[in-house]
Amino acid sequence: MRSAGLRRTRRISRASAAALVTALALTSLASCGTSSSKDDDSSSSSKGSSDPSAPLDPKTKVTISIDCMPPAAKAAELREWNEDIKTFNEKYPNVTINGKSTPGQCNEPPRFTAMLKGKSQPDVFYAYFSDLQQVLDNDGAEDISAYVTDKTVPALKDIQTQVVDVARKDGKLYGLPTSNYTMGLMINRKLFTEAGLDPNKPPATWEEVRTAAKKIAGLGKGISGYGEYSAGNNGGWHFAATQFGLGGDVVDASGKKAAFNDANGKQVLQQLHDMRWEDDSMGKTQLLKWGDLQKQIASDKLGMFLAAPDDIAYMVQQLGAEYETFGLGPIPGAEGTLFGGNNYLIKKGSSPDQIKAAIAWLNFKNLTPGKGQFDWARTKADKLPVGLPQPNFFLGESKTKDDAARAENATMPVENFKAFMDNPVPGKAEPPKAQEIYKILDNAMSGVLTNKNADVDKLLSTAEKQVNQVLANQ
Repeated sequence: MRSAGLRRTRRISRASAAALVTALALTSLASCGTSSSKDDDSSSSSKGSSDPSAPLDPKTKVTISIDCMPPAAKAAELREWNEDIKTFNEKYPNVTINGKSTPGQCNEPPRFTAMLKGKSQPDVFYAYFSDLQQVLDNDGAEDISAYVTDKTVPALKDIQTQVVDVARKDGKLYGLPTSNYTMGLMINRKLFTEAGLDPNKPPATWEEVRTAAKKIAGLGKGISGYGEYSAGNNGGWHFAATQFGLGGDVVDASGKKAAFNDANGKQVLQQLHDMRWEDDSMGKTQLLKWGDLQKQIASDKLGMFLAAPDDIAYMVQQLGAEYETFGLGPIPGAEGTLFGGNNYLIKKGSSPDQIKAAIAWLNFKNLTPGKGQFDWARTKADKLPVGLPQPNFFLGESKTKDDAARAENATMPVENFKAFMDNPVPGKAEPPKAQEIYKILDNAMSGVLTNKNADVDKLLSTAEKQVNQVLANQ
């Protein structure tokens, strides 16, 4: 919310441990791998080419600050970050990278908003796909259109257009992607087997979900068949994903009017109400937010919930689960699914050389098969997860190369994700004002999950009026 918004408290950063990096550590890490500059002034640069489409001149001396550096608690990821800076400096010895780490997630919406308003973002800052308009409203990012070419980002032609265009507004490009995801149906394969269900065939429709949920809940022992969010903006985020799966929408094509008060929206709420109150397959504890369902399914107390692939890494690394426990199928309905992810933008006011240095780093770290985050052999050696279906935004030759390396170095049973991989669902971007809309839709979701006598039509009508007010104030 992913912009996956708050989920977004998922992507790689979501799983970040809540650790503080000391000032001393930051200082030493910031200069790691650099040999010609200890200047902490992020505005320093010299000897750059005036042609924006030309790659950074290795002789250029420039300093940039970059956030979402792994925290000290994530030792392997932090070691890889420093290794990558060292390798990057072999080609660009005069670039100083000052890494910035924050406790918890790389992007927490309240902190992100405050940062933009205070103009305190690093030169290269991490954002969710859905954050672009907020960034532009605060005049926070540079137009990098002229700087991003097949010379500066050689794999550009092989990156999914949708993933790049999410950082584009009115023909201008403001960022480059680091990860992407689409929502699917996460299942606990152990509970599926115990309930007599085929874990290799996750439910494909909501009718099948409901049937499977009842069988799983029938196992007793406090096990719920299906789980859903209804707090922390996460309920609204999942409402959007479910609506997309049914072929519906949240906001109309104009971006100025709510579009969920329809038959699809009613089905979303009614099916949750019925599973909760008629089937008793969702458990009695509600008002759940991100992290709650992960704990339930990882402890074999939940059969299914909507999720993105990176949840699996979180549950194994942070919750002690086993990769073999989980399977993934396409979102029920498969008419569409919520598409989200993360990117990096470059602070407004950055010099041309800073922009070039930022693009050179982002290309190496995030956009080159076999390098940086896509160095799967290194990832495996560092005992980090390899084999998740996403992030996977490459096409063509780059995809072929990346898929082969990912499969060769897999650390998990990738066949458990076959249903998800073999049945791709078209992704739909999150709506404008996503977090404000999700907050409103939380009320509709919590309404049907906490009140047996909830009026679905009234909940949708109230939410529609409130969302229209939000959209009118854009």
